[in-house]
Amino acid sequence: MHLPGGGIVMAQKISLKIAGHTYNLTVASEEQEEQYRLAAEAINSRFTAYTMSHPGHSAVDILAMVALSETAHRVGLQKEVEALKEGEKALERDLDKYIQDLK
Repeated sequence: MHLPGGGIVMAQKISLKIAGHTYNLTVASEEQEEQYRLAAEAINSRFTAYTMSHPGHSAVDILAMVALSETAHRVGLQKEVEALKEGEKALERDLDKYIQDLK
């Protein structure tokens, strides 16, 4: 990958531990590495919480619940973003109308 100043960023291999299993990944940037590490921390935190609140369930079942919970949260955030974008468009239309009325 090339940087704007002409430098080159090399892909970097990282290891993440999720639910007791190690996963080796290749990331393209320090920012991506940070995102993956934060995501792994969030998954492990949820995994621990679900493990304690749902004893006896398999790791696969718990990971499925974590994935469902996190994805539902993301879908909710996407809906909020869309609503905010629609609100922004409405405000822009109102502002344009107001400016036209001033002329």
